[in-house]
Amino acid sequence: MVALLLVATLAACTKVPAGNVGIKVYLLGGSKGVDIEEKGPGRHWVGINEEMYLFPTFTQNYTWAKDCQDGDCTNEELGFQTVEGLAVTADVGISYHIQPDKAPLIFQKYRKGVDEITDIYLRNMVRDSLVKNASSMPVESVYGKGKTELIAKVQDDITKQVGGIGIIIEKIYWVGELRLPQSVVSAINAKIQMTQQAQQAQNQVAKAEADARVKIANAEGAAESLRIISEAQANAIRVKAAAITANPEIVQMTAVEKWDGKLPTTNAGGAVPFIQVK
Repeated sequence: MVALLLVATLAACTKVPAGNVGIKVYLLGGSKGVDIEEKGPGRHWVGINEEMYLFPTFTQNYTWAKDCQDGDCTNEELGFQTVEGLAVTADVGISYHIQPDKAPLIFQKYRKGVDEITDIYLRNMVRDSLVKNASSMPVESVYGKGKTELIAKVQDDITKQVGGIGIIIEKIYWVGELRLPQSVVSAINAKIQMTQQAQQAQNQVAKAEADARVKIANAEGAAESLRIISEAQANAIRVKAAAITANPEIVQMTAVEKWDGKLPTTNAGGAVPFIQVK
């Protein structure tokens, strides 16, 4: 009898695994509703009119994608429009966790488990935030560097919406590339290519101008150097001429210094050497 009672008691208990909290719900009677106390890991008594819901408290990761995931081929991609009205679709990932002490509050608000909260409520919040924030952005920005700003705004929006009830958003992120009509992608890529080519041409012009300035500077430097050398040589000649004019003996002295002491062997005109030896 005792053994049967023990078996019945264990059968009426529900196990809350590690990494989860349990939320006990009263199904009948005046106390019908959600128990305000979360149940930690372990076994807990669950009566006839009670039911236990499990909420994982570890990080939840999910991707709303176009392709099949884990055998599920439902298209869950998110769509939005730019300021021009162009349709964009994308795969978006989310990471979040639930505060253990806020699990009862979350269940009271949504009356759903974690999977339903992810698939329905969080997905709708992310989609609505994308629609709101992308509607003021041009397609070139969304397709380019602006997509980082866009997803950051979405994460900020969702964090503010659910943080107060105990859902802590860790990250909302793009998965892969954004999908636009091919004609739009081709036009954007062509514009980017033209911009790059124009920039390359500007760089070449700037380089040519820089090279020309270097050549001019080199030529001006060479001319200035030649001018200084010429002025120095002319100044030396002037100094020497002035010295000779003031001292005629310098000519005689220079001639003596260079004379080898020999007289000419022929003297057609009868002239004598110009050196006067005193």
